[in-house]
Amino acid sequence: MVKMKRLTGSAKEISAILDAEYAAYAKSQDNFDGIVAEIIANVRANGDAALRAYSEKFDGVVISDFEVSRETIKQAFDAIDPDVLLALQNAKANIESYHKHQIEPDFVDAKTEGVIRGQLVLPIEKVGVYVPGGTAAYPSSVLMNVLPAKIAGVPEIYMVTPPQTQFNPAILVAAELAGVTQIFQVGGAQAIAALAYGTETISKVDKITGPGNVFVATAKKQVFGQVGIDMIAGPSEIGVIADSSANPAYVAADLLSQAEHDKLARAVLVTDSVKLADAVDLELEKQLQTLPREEIARASITDNGRTIIANSVDEMFDLMNEVAPEHLEIALDDAMSYLPKIKHAGSIFLGHFTSEPIGDYYAGTNHVLPTSGTARFYSALGVYDFVKRSQFTYYSQDAVAAATKDITTLAYSEGLQGHARAIEIRGEVDK
Repeated sequence: MVKMKRLTGSAKEISAILDAEYAAYAKSQDNFDGIVAEIIANVRANGDAALRAYSEKFDGVVISDFEVSRETIKQAFDAIDPDVLLALQNAKANIESYHKHQIEPDFVDAKTEGVIRGQLVLPIEKVGVYVPGGTAAYPSSVLMNVLPAKIAGVPEIYMVTPPQTQFNPAILVAAELAGVTQIFQVGGAQAIAALAYGTETISKVDKITGPGNVFVATAKKQVFGQVGIDMIAGPSEIGVIADSSANPAYVAADLLSQAEHDKLARAVLVTDSVKLADAVDLELEKQLQTLPREEIARASITDNGRTIIANSVDEMFDLMNEVAPEHLEIALDDAMSYLPKIKHAGSIFLGHFTSEPIGDYYAGTNHVLPTSGTARFYSALGVYDFVKRSQFTYYSQDAVAAATKDITTLAYSEGLQGHARAIEIRGEVDK
């Protein structure tokens, strides 16, 4: 019978255990650096020819035209299940209504005579979105990546996805609904390289977002600096804080909702009830036997599942804050009242009925989230990821004169006479 590994100890002790596990995972990814660097260099040097060679080698598909045609997109609309289309349209509406609240306005501050300061919020011009293919083809991720960019005002959005002999129609339909400019059938590290540096067919972009396998994640890490990226995402993870009021069947189902993604996915239960922990283990075994992806989920729960036993409600939150999970469920009565106790989490799901997949598909909150403890310093993908901020300043001649002493004093203190001179000369020579 499957059982989650149990941990006890202080927040500091649990943190040390988790840090060691994250470090081991990160080290395992280093093995791909050389392979990915070679792919990137080849695409930079040989462009479309390299992409065609990799598509044949890795995907078994001979590509004549990388762009997915308008006719193929039309066929996707003809083929899609009407219920799936309606669900995508409803999800799109929810994602848009939520993310519109993230629009950041320009501002101007002119409180001092002769001084104007401000900030322009400008959209990134070109964005590339990576969408996995095959068994990991998620149309919901298309909406989550593209719609915030559209709301931000990004004029050009290019989607790349591995070549398929037969595309999942929902992927192409979601891209069209969200407003993708062009779709290209290229995948893996080579797709990231094409977006970062451009080829004869694929435009160079300014930022790349979207999930992918270890080759995609490694490529994003290597091209960062040439382009912006959303984040380096690891395997999916979920944390559940639950006490004796929680339904063990609900808790187990929610843990498995992430475990079925990947054998490396992490599911963590923090509870002050040993009885609940025991009941959850029984439910995990029962529910695993009904899952089509049982092998993946069972490996995830066995290898990476953790139950942390706490002594109190406060300690449950202290321990989960050390985990800093991608998804955090609060399976407690009056869950909203515990929000102030949460310090680190990508996305928070409150109450016994707010299962994590509500956020994956429908609520409108974004499901592109920080993993591997990076919720300590990263946030969910949003409109703010697709803009940059440009400051502006205006000083009148009188305002410069009034500030000259302070500015030049600081410039001289740093040994930068040229800085000081650029200010002083304006008091010596009229325009």
